[in-house]
Amino acid sequence: MTLPGRVPPRFVPTLTEVVQIAAPPADSPPRLPENPPPDPVAAPDTTVSGGGAPNEIDIHRIMQRVDLSLEARLRAAVLRVVSEQVEAMGPQLRDEIELAVRDAVSQAVAEELAVSRTNNPAT
Repeated sequence: MTLPGRVPPRFVPTLTEVVQIAAPPADSPPRLPENPPPDPVAAPDTTVSGGGAPNEIDIHRIMQRVDLSLEARLRAAVLRVVSEQVEAMGPQLRDEIELAVRDAVSQAVAEELAVSRTNNPAT
């Protein structure tokens, strides 16, 4: 894949030698990885490999931890704000619901009276 406007190099080195890795002796116990993958909910690790600038793997691990932590914090913050807003809207909602119910009942009574007057005009 080449980027637009970027010229590929004229000479690209190729692998010409196959390197064989020696198999470990059969009687030795299996080796565990030196750096096991971190637990995603563990406390954040402030060090990066090598002590220098973070590499791609370090950045990916950090982003996973930030993602988990940030999602939980955002959920809690949004829940708190929505709860406060619903509580503050309670009296206003009650008034609006009462008005809507009164209007609906008044309209229904008026329509029923109009129907009964048309059905019994002599009363």
